[in-house]
Amino acid sequence: MSNKRTHIRQSIRQLRNNLSKKQQEKAAAQLKLNFTQQLNSEKTASKKQIAIYFSNDGELDTSLLINELWRQGHTLYLPVIHPFNGATLLFQRYEKNSPMRANRYGILEPKLNCSQICPLSDLDYLLMPLVAFDNQGNRLGMGGGFYDKTLAQLHAYNWQKPQLIGLAHSCQKVDALPIESWDVPLKTIITPDKIYHW
Repeated sequence: MSNKRTHIRQSIRQLRNNLSKKQQEKAAAQLKLNFTQQLNSEKTASKKQIAIYFSNDGELDTSLLINELWRQGHTLYLPVIHPFNGATLLFQRYEKNSPMRANRYGILEPKLNCSQICPLSDLDYLLMPLVAFDNQGNRLGMGGGFYDKTLAQLHAYNWQKPQLIGLAHSCQKVDALPIESWDVPLKTIITPDKIYHW
């Protein structure tokens, strides 16, 4: 099964890296519209605590969405690799002047400040990157298992928060993914073309 997952990762990463700059820009603008539409359809308090991420390796660009969410007054958090348990993530508040550093993968994250960490269950939304997804809402990540291991503490419970939302290009959808026991499926995935709900 691992060979099949590796093959899917390689082929889908190639597809999204082949997208032109113009295609990426159009997709980023549509993502902003699609997520804010999703957000504004909620009938709850308007200001949210939202974990998002910096795009990498051809992922759907989140920069326009980040600026729009700030403009609307939401509080944003970025993932930080846990300093002691390097297999899981913390979510730290992210503001325009937040001091940043590159993690071991070369991805910028806020410099660790424990007073700025948000407990997972206090987040309203957790926006997650993915390499591929299928017709059942299953998600295939980069292979490090950071999100699955971070969410394992919630997986055994019928939690209400955070709402997990995957972000992807339309070309990242496949018919079916090979699934492992630790994989956490998603109820919502947003692409530039469509919002999927399960």
